[in-house]
Amino acid sequence: MDKADTTARPETRRRPQKRDTAATRLALLHAAVAEFTEFGYEGGRVDRIAKNAGVNKQLVYHHFGSKADLYRATLEEVYREIREREQQLHLDELEPEDAMRALIGFSFDYLSEHPEFVTLLNDENRMEAYHLKMSDKITDMHSPLVQIIEETLDRGVAVGIFNNRFDPVDLYLSIAGLTFFYFANRHTLSVIFNRDMTTARHMQQRRAHIIDFVLSSLRS
Repeated sequence: MDKADTTARPETRRRPQKRDTAATRLALLHAAVAEFTEFGYEGGRVDRIAKNAGVNKQLVYHHFGSKADLYRATLEEVYREIREREQQLHLDELEPEDAMRALIGFSFDYLSEHPEFVTLLNDENRMEAYHLKMSDKITDMHSPLVQIIEETLDRGVAVGIFNNRFDPVDLYLSIAGLTFFYFANRHTLSVIFNRDMTTARHMQQRRAHIIDFVLSSLRS
């Protein structure tokens, strides 16, 4: 009977796992969104962002260069997400009025679900868009949105349900203004008018009002 092989074998070295660069960058961006939402740009700390992302602080500088660059990338990320979600509405496949209704409803719902978007934009506006002015991506991100609004307006005019008075950018500003103002100010407005504007019922009423208001303007 053969003797059991008792020869010691060298330990197999584990290959170090290659760091997933894209996943690390995304984790840092998600942590940065939370950090800057809670503390603002001035109060946000890189070491907390790194800790919450589960990475070494030096990786923040490796991926983004500086706190200011990370903040700019954070703004680009939240804009990228909302623009990407808008593309998923496939407005070009809907009838003009249904497309506008979907866009307005989405704009309201997105802000309801993403209060961090409102907070980050308020903070950046307080700084007069200092960081966004340095972005080479923001303008291109918004071009498809303007195009689809323009095409939807043109389709509506062609079939006689919309008037032709609206510039697509002006229309988007009106939609954004009606939705953003509500979520940015509903707590103070609740106090001023002695009416709780944070309830689900009031939000649904406000959502319906904004949709009807914009569509009425387009039809008149």
